[in-house]
Amino acid sequence: MKVQRRTQVRLALFLGLAFTVAAAFLHILVTAQGAQTTTAPQQTPATTATPAPSQSPLIQPVPAPSSSPARSQPQQQQRAGGQTGGGNDEHLIINTDLITLTVTVTDPMGRYVSGLQKNAFSVLDENQPQAIEFFSDDDAPVSVGVVFDVSGSMSGEKISRARQALRHFIETSHDRDEYFLIGFNQRAQLLMDRTSDGEAVLNKLTFVDTHGSTALYDATYLGVEKVTRGRHPKRAILIISDGQDNNSRYTFSEVRRLLRESDVVVYAVGINSADPTSTLDSEGEGVLTELAAASGGHAFFPRTSAEMDEVFEKIAVELRHQYSIGYRPNNFVNNGHWHHIKIKVTPPRGLPRLSVRNKPGYYAITNPR
Repeated sequence: MKVQRRTQVRLALFLGLAFTVAAAFLHILVTAQGAQTTTAPQQTPATTATPAPSQSPLIQPVPAPSSSPARSQPQQQQRAGGQTGGGNDEHLIINTDLITLTVTVTDPMGRYVSGLQKNAFSVLDENQPQAIEFFSDDDAPVSVGVVFDVSGSMSGEKISRARQALRHFIETSHDRDEYFLIGFNQRAQLLMDRTSDGEAVLNKLTFVDTHGSTALYDATYLGVEKVTRGRHPKRAILIISDGQDNNSRYTFSEVRRLLRESDVVVYAVGINSADPTSTLDSEGEGVLTELAAASGGHAFFPRTSAEMDEVFEKIAVELRHQYSIGYRPNNFVNNGHWHHIKIKVTPPRGLPRLSVRNKPGYYAITNPR
């Protein structure tokens, strides 16, 4: 009887121990499942989705740095980047005091001189010598804003002659140039945005209706805004007009200030009629000349169709034979003051005295636009 009693006690103890172990194991299992259920919602769609082998969801797209140097901007800003697949511009703006200038060198016959070395140039900023840090004479493509007068006075043979001369410019230009076409009469409007198809630009002008007054300053302002968003570091405006402004919201002073603050070179072509006795108003010539000079460009006033063709071709050739020079001003101070610049060229032995043309200065500010 006592043996049977001891056996029952042992069996009870064994069953109790087994129940305790089973309960503990069940508790551990339930706790683990609860933890897994709690952490699952914290996963983001990017981590739950399986990425393509060539793309990681944790890497954000970053604009690639431009291979070109800081562009000539009196705000002294340096841009890097390009276009995304959707065609939107991505730019990284970096404040810098690097000044870059577009420089044209000619001989006494007005012919462009290329192939000069860096040591042939010297830069004076407020009469203080500067060390040249960047130098290039590459035949690089240009972003060109064609600012074309389509006011009433440009009707008939004027616009036909100007369009034909523009063809000479396009045919002589770099094959990777891009164009922005701005037409203006009583208001300025973008007729064609960013194209490398020069023929398309010419075709667009074939169907333009000439009428109204002349908003030259508004059109120039729009042209500068467009080309500064161009894909090429070199930028230029080609103004084609037969008279002075009479209908703009912007003033001459505002446009001249914009040109001084930008890195855009202006070339102006004053269009006269075929009548040799007809000339541009002297004030109109003065306006075009000053706008061009403020940017380091040039104004032309051809009298005949042959001269006009030659002028447009000459501008295209000049754009392909320019130097880019960059320097950091000694003791640069971000105070907004105007700094005068002078560039001199010492010609190599055997060459005559050379002439230099560049924009006359810059404003000492580094705030990006």
